[in-house]
Amino acid sequence: MGAIRSIHKKKLLIYAHYYAPDVASTGQILQDMAEGMADEYDVTVICTVPSYSGKIAPEYKDKKFYWEWINGVKVVRIAVPEFDKRSKLSRIRNLFAYYCGAKKATKLVGLQDYIFTISQPPILGGMLGVYGKKHLLSSEGTKPTFIYCIQDFNPEQVIATGYVRLKPILTAAKGMDNRSCRLSDLVVTVGRDLDETLKKRFDGRKVPVHTMINNWIDENVIYPLPTDNVGVKAFENQYGLKDKFVIMYSGNLGLYYDLEGLIKVIEKFKGVTTPDGRQVAFAFVGAGAVLDRLIAYKEEHDLTNVYFIPYQDKDKLIYSLNAADVHWCVSAKGIKGVSCPSKFYGIAGVAKPVLGVLEKGSEIEMLINEIGCGKVSEPEDYESVENNIRWFIEKAGSSYLLEMGRRAHEYLIANLTKGISINKYKRAMKTYEQQLVQSHPVANESQLQQRTTA
Repeated sequence: MGAIRSIHKKKLLIYAHYYAPDVASTGQILQDMAEGMADEYDVTVICTVPSYSGKIAPEYKDKKFYWEWINGVKVVRIAVPEFDKRSKLSRIRNLFAYYCGAKKATKLVGLQDYIFTISQPPILGGMLGVYGKKHLLSSEGTKPTFIYCIQDFNPEQVIATGYVRLKPILTAAKGMDNRSCRLSDLVVTVGRDLDETLKKRFDGRKVPVHTMINNWIDENVIYPLPTDNVGVKAFENQYGLKDKFVIMYSGNLGLYYDLEGLIKVIEKFKGVTTPDGRQVAFAFVGAGAVLDRLIAYKEEHDLTNVYFIPYQDKDKLIYSLNAADVHWCVSAKGIKGVSCPSKFYGIAGVAKPVLGVLEKGSEIEMLINEIGCGKVSEPEDYESVENNIRWFIEKAGSSYLLEMGRRAHEYLIANLTKGISINKYKRAMKTYEQQLVQSHPVANESQLQQRTTA
């Protein structure tokens, strides 16, 4: 019976720039989605060989394509060149190698009923979805349904950070991404502010059919642990955090977070202790484009209370997240409506309070204030950031912080788990199928949004 059911499963192709075992947050989300969909769909993922760090293991250097099975998901890996995250040219070369390789791999995967892609790599992710829809057929001989999930809007993101400044390139990039939105059958955004950005892009006219579905955390993998847990204690001992009040940043140390501005605020807390006598420690777990500059600042200013810790393997992430007393959740100025920091879901997963640096009206800022699980400052309002850090330090060990973390976790379990969000995707896909037989496209869009956000 199992074999018969698998024959009748519809086929789902996912373009995922990064995928397990890479530690990129979008890669982890797409792994969850692929495996969560595998009970109802025959899932294929096209991705790079493991390469998020920029380095590639020897076993992935002798072929153009690698075929693997991971937890019931067929994975097609594409060979790409190694790259330096500090070099724009090196990164661009790597991204285009993935894009070109993914187009070739598309011709190898056979019939596909659904195509799902995210907005990573910038612009190219959407273009791959368009390419797949054009060149593939479904099992019924029609074009596959194309779902475009916007995790980040580009070129808006690179404009906000100043990463690219050439206006003709930015204009062309926006035009290409708008085309991907128009040619999709359903656009999914991951925040209320991103939903508004989509509408503004199309001036409120002929807006693509769309819905909003939050990202998530797998509550069975990331959850609260007691402070005396063996794994948490081992992490604290290994990285010098034992008996300290830890304010942690966990994730990509990249261009979109103003970490170079925040470390100057952190400098003001050198040698500070909490009312219960613990040294205040600021831990940065991860890697990225600004890591070297942050390390240089620490050394130049003798910030002995700042700790840099490498990315943790997926099975160790629960220990590092639980080792913090408070977690940063930050975005640089101009990111509202453009990007949604997924690290919030991991923070809520381990029931920790949030030290937010987020623009008012952004999805995560609204969630933090609606839940009451942290303190938020506007980006570049360093005086407010300093005051909020000081508030958390003064409340160290108190019921205030425990209550904030508890509220975050309760909200996540009720609204933001892996199962809840993946089921929303399944309902959205089925709703779209049902509406194909209806004859009023304007009504269809309204009904889709009402049903998928219910």
